[in-house]
Amino acid sequence: MAINKDLSITYMGTKFQNPFCLSSSPVGSNYDMVAKCFETGWAGVFYKTVGIFVADECSPRFDQVNKEGLPWVGFKNMEQISDKPTELNFENMYKLKKDYPDHVVIPSIMGSSVEEWKELAKMCDELGAPMIEGNFSCPQMTSHAMGSDVGTNPELVKKYCEAVSSTTKIPFIAKMTPNITTMEIPARAALEGGAAGVSTINTIKSITNIDFENNVGMPVVDGKSSISGYSGAAVKPIALRFICNLLQDEVIGKTEVSGIGGIETWRDAAEFLALGCRNLQVTTAIMQYGYRIVEDMCNGLQHFMAQKGYNNLDEFVGCALDNIIPAEDLNRDFKILPKFDDEKCVGCGRCYISCYDGGHQAIDWIEDKRRPELNDNCVGCHLCLNVCPVKDCITPGEITWKEGRQAKEITLRQKYD
Repeated sequence: MAINKDLSITYMGTKFQNPFCLSSSPVGSNYDMVAKCFETGWAGVFYKTVGIFVADECSPRFDQVNKEGLPWVGFKNMEQISDKPTELNFENMYKLKKDYPDHVVIPSIMGSSVEEWKELAKMCDELGAPMIEGNFSCPQMTSHAMGSDVGTNPELVKKYCEAVSSTTKIPFIAKMTPNITTMEIPARAALEGGAAGVSTINTIKSITNIDFENNVGMPVVDGKSSISGYSGAAVKPIALRFICNLLQDEVIGKTEVSGIGGIETWRDAAEFLALGCRNLQVTTAIMQYGYRIVEDMCNGLQHFMAQKGYNNLDEFVGCALDNIIPAEDLNRDFKILPKFDDEKCVGCGRCYISCYDGGHQAIDWIEDKRRPELNDNCVGCHLCLNVCPVKDCITPGEITWKEGRQAKEITLRQKYD
């Protein structure tokens, strides 16, 4: 039986058919690409960043990180903002708005001065854009007057937000850089400057691999390379951390956040929504799998909603946010001992080796049975559960209370999938 749940959601006052948009990047940089994405099922596009500056790109400019045969755990790109004329980009966006009125076309802009930000804002106003994203976060610009060097400077962020908000009444979204310790500071500055909300994260400054043929980082451009942006599944935990920080802030949390960073599956999407995002942006997954990945994400999200009894996204957006608390507030009165299922155990010894070499030497190895056995050293860290390759072979078991602590009912995770 087909599952049909309502995936529509309102973000920045505009209704989207679903929360999925292309992020400002190579995957949405001309008319044909965006038209194809809309026909595949994406609700909107943050069109590849447009500036007065037109990028002159290097070749090659991509690299990737894998692990144990897995493709694209992380992805590096050295691409800047659009390499097409400003006027052509706005013409493309105008045509997309006209030809696909049920989809959302959002310009992403970047200037290098107050005057350039104002000029670009006027163009967005003439376009009739429903919202604008300001790119304060690209880590590979060839000018320090643009990109993440601006995003780490709260004064500049505020000034450029004021330039846009004084020029147009269109909601302005500040795209924040993760190449910073505390994102709340420039995000607050953006709101003080008139931004309506924020989006995050952009890519993380990185060196992915070293090429020993030329003794240089990758990709190799005429024997040289540079530090540039890292994306893909590997950055999702960092994205979720920054989003949580922002939405738990008493000021920023009153606004709306667009989530970016490592979204490849319906589960990734659900996690960003559960922390409170009302819009999701994707790039690297499209570069791997193509635009049709949105079909899998929409379908999986609807099945998840059916399983959980949700009828629409608003019923669970933000449901996990209040359960992320400071480390000092965690309940430290108990430990949960692991339980081993001898029937499922394949005798690989991973749990024993990991616990002895990286944990608390809490597992004895019974040689004649090729089975693990817990001893009294266990602190309940669950390293063994995380390294075990067999589903449900190691699960949470007995709860023990530290000396002098009072036993009470606690909430446990029972299913590990």
